[in-house]
Amino acid sequence: MQALIVQNQHDKTIDSLTIANIEKPTPAADQVLIKVHAAGLNPVDYKVVEGGVAAWTYPHSLGLDLAGEIVAIGDHVTGWQVGDRVSGHGDLTKNGCFAEYVTAPTYQLAKIPDKVSYETAASLLCGALTAYTAVERKPNLTNVKTVLIHAGAGGVGSIAIQLAKLHGWQVFTTVSTNKIKYVQQLHPDAIIDYRKEDVSARVKELTANNGVDLIINTVGKVEAEQDLNRLAYNGTLVTIVDVPEIDATQMFNRGLSIDVVNLGGAHLSDNPSQKADLGKMNQEMLQLVADGKINPLIEKVLPFTEIKKGLQLIKDHQVIGKLVVKVN
Repeated sequence: MQALIVQNQHDKTIDSLTIANIEKPTPAADQVLIKVHAAGLNPVDYKVVEGGVAAWTYPHSLGLDLAGEIVAIGDHVTGWQVGDRVSGHGDLTKNGCFAEYVTAPTYQLAKIPDKVSYETAASLLCGALTAYTAVERKPNLTNVKTVLIHAGAGGVGSIAIQLAKLHGWQVFTTVSTNKIKYVQQLHPDAIIDYRKEDVSARVKELTANNGVDLIINTVGKVEAEQDLNRLAYNGTLVTIVDVPEIDATQMFNRGLSIDVVNLGGAHLSDNPSQKADLGKMNQEMLQLVADGKINPLIEKVLPFTEIKKGLQLIKDHQVIGKLVVKVN
């Protein structure tokens, strides 16, 4: 079968990747073999190439977000059958889905509703499930009325805005000047141009100096440290990129909380319930799209031969929206 591979441990760039013929995998116990129809592209796909992963054997096939059809079933698999349309977010330590076929453990899978295409299903994984975790799993939502979502035009931020709006919250988001028009289609209550405006000052203005109840940070440690000062009393910061330095006195006096999202870490957790939640969240996201409540915001569907081009576009920040590859 054909797959996009890292040939050896010295290949550290997108240019060094190759489409090559490799052996079709066989499902182990608790796995299924999936004929891949579509795959989602993410920043992590090129970042793991540049950084390398100690667990890889070579040649290693890339790709985390798959949508396809089950064509074979391993031992001990129940509840799944040949012909099921499925999607799932994979384990970056294993061979991936930028290939004609891939094996996957069933815990990560969800059945694709009839009205959802393979391409749409493939777009709703890494970024969308990270957003879902940040909104629906990590924070205590009891007293949340306002939320600040950084990088609202990004793959995580754009889905997080939509999920937050479904809760009826006031949604504020930060974007760069050239992405304001794109984010307007998501109807946040306020868009803050971080290149031209003081984010902290705008948050104070928007909240009558109270701060926001929830912040979802997809930017980094420095911004996360500033976010702690933007939170309301009993506020929660959900950080996805890095963890801020903590002032214990500030945290205690204002009753603040910090949650960390590491979506792919569930695969390595050895916790069956956390692993299974990957599939559960996936099923819930698919249903939201099937019901017309979430827009996956696909910018373009590329042919399999243009995966490298797509990854380079993502690295060069030339993409607003989701890139998906059609495989079969």
